[in-house]
Amino acid sequence: MKDRISRFTELKPLPIQNPSIPEKARDVVYARKLLSVIGLDGDASPINAGAPIVGAAGMTMTLAVCPPGQGPGLHNHVKTYETFTVLKGRFEVSWNDDGSERAVLEQFDTISVPPGVCRAFRNVGDTEGILQVLITGGVHDMTDIAFTPAAKQDIEKVRRGLSAEFEKAGFTFTAGLRTPRS
Repeated sequence: MKDRISRFTELKPLPIQNPSIPEKARDVVYARKLLSVIGLDGDASPINAGAPIVGAAGMTMTLAVCPPGQGPGLHNHVKTYETFTVLKGRFEVSWNDDGSERAVLEQFDTISVPPGVCRAFRNVGDTEGILQVLITGGVHDMTDIAFTPAAKQDIEKVRRGLSAEFEKAGFTFTAGLRTPRS
């Protein structure tokens, strides 16, 4: 059982955030820091690289650490559910193709978003926040995640052609082009 313990102080940020890409562009796609806690058994997906716990019946768990005002833009997961629980701070979660619906979650509040529904989250607190992210079902890799065309535009504003770096990692910019389930 000692191999199934994760110590917060020993977690290392996921290497998926290419440091050669400007932070402003990375902030459109990622939480500022992603810490993998539970990874898939036998899966070398970048989303759960280096997870201290491996194999929990198809579930992955990551901690999204965000400074005030930060969080990824609207995106959907094609085949997986994404469930968020606030561990520290306050987060606004928005959903629908345009992010028009929203709720502020306080410590220990939880929301579960089904596949196909666009969602975003942002730390609306005054201090660093931590959001637990559980992904279940389907495929747990970058090809399951699609950002909106608006996210691509935001990335392109940072530097023309920069969105291609995210596409190389497997992301698409097609979220919200179909009617989501709510």
